[in-house]
Amino acid sequence: MQNSESQTALLVMDMQNSIVPRYVNDETALQPFQTAIEAARSHDIPVIYVRVAFRPGYPEISPRNKMFGGMASRAGSAPMEGATEIYESVKPLPDEPVVTKVRVSAFAGSDLEVILRAKRIDTLVLSGIATSGVVLSTLREAADKDFVLKVLSDACIDADPEVHRVLTEKVFPKQAEVLTADEWVNSLN
Repeated sequence: MQNSESQTALLVMDMQNSIVPRYVNDETALQPFQTAIEAARSHDIPVIYVRVAFRPGYPEISPRNKMFGGMASRAGSAPMEGATEIYESVKPLPDEPVVTKVRVSAFAGSDLEVILRAKRIDTLVLSGIATSGVVLSTLREAADKDFVLKVLSDACIDADPEVHRVLTEKVFPKQAEVLTADEWVNSLN
């Protein structure tokens, strides 16, 4: 009864207004993301967007959480809505899901796994900001959930180029196939 053909989805993670400008000075850095998104769409591969966002008052954030703990006091009760929208040049189409998470991994506090099961997805192609954040955390959790994984090395960005290099060249290959967006696109043809 199980479909022997692999079902793939492209995850575009944390490419939102509050994050992209902190990591991208030149729009050409987004070209690999755009290439991957367009290729996925043209091959009927679902594109699933993941963003991090919290309710007003940040009830999901523990003061013990080193990464997010100070956010409530820094941001106050300012609305996050514009900040959590997907960045314009990689914006989703109306029928593409935008999953909201409340921690680093795309699975943490989100309905991503439900969407993947509903679409019978067994292979994930990962892209996003930051390589050492959402990409690393999602890769580890997805590997533990037995997904086949691919990481688009040039469609991942990190503030520290050396950390990006070590992850994509030494750490990720132990659990995923690491390739460029162009290499992935060529593999689809």
